[in-house]
Amino acid sequence: MNNIFSVHTVRFITLVICQVLILNHINFMGYINPYIYILFIALFPIKNSRITLIVLSFLIGLTIDLFLDTGGIHAGASVFIAYARPVILKTSFGTIYEHQSIKFNTVDFGSKLTYFALLTVVHHLVLFSLEIFSFSKILLVLQKTLFSSIFTILLSVIITIIFSRKSK
Repeated sequence: MNNIFSVHTVRFITLVICQVLILNHINFMGYINPYIYILFIALFPIKNSRITLIVLSFLIGLTIDLFLDTGGIHAGASVFIAYARPVILKTSFGTIYEHQSIKFNTVDFGSKLTYFALLTVVHHLVLFSLEIFSFSKILLVLQKTLFSSIFTILLSVIITIIFSRKSK
């Protein structure tokens, strides 16, 4: 239990530091902003309590909001994907999720990519909808969602490949 707790604490702190010190300063063409802190929510163990995930998602989103001075939009988007995660898991993994036997190191790449893509697009759509908060600028919301999602998904896949433990 302590080992699992420490792994998630290190992941939480590392992702927040990377997001705040490096990735928040990327604003390519006004549309591309990667948000890899959502990896914490994506890789949180499935067997753990859903309430714990929602609370931790709120905390990581609030931490990012405090550094960016964004008024809670990251916390809102993070809580939303934490709440919607079971549906996204079932859509991405099917019966493996129903039997609670998903291990991210052992699932095929296509399912993992689908999972990251759905989670990222939903997060970014909620995030940019809350940021812009105008129906008249829906195309801007969709444009920012698309470009930031592509970059976030690529970074997420690269990071999980680099830091995954090889299982034999």
